[in-house]
Amino acid sequence: MKLYVDTSDKQVTVSKAPEPKTDQNGQQKSERGTGRPMWSTQVFVLDEDGGQVLAVTTAGEKPDVKVGQLVSLSKLEALPWSSNGRSGVAFRALELKAAGVQSGSRS
Repeated sequence: MKLYVDTSDKQVTVSKAPEPKTDQNGQQKSERGTGRPMWSTQVFVLDEDGGQVLAVTTAGEKPDVKVGQLVSLSKLEALPWSSNGRSGVAFRALELKAAGVQSGSRS
């Protein structure tokens, strides 16, 4: 089961520029199956209940966004994880782009 987060009624702002998502050796990670490079972008999500900082992973081209810019997230997925007694939620989006920018034809 996939858990998608609806961000349509939230303000999402880039709070740290996209960076390569790296492994323990400092090498950029690749998406399984496609080999596309993975990127991590820190965003601040604000709604009527307050705000939260999230690190969002995307694969493919580096997101063309800048700190302070409003963005939209396509298919934001919450991925619960647990490892070595620690747990949390990771976030992955199909696409992260400047708000109001039309996306390419993806299905």
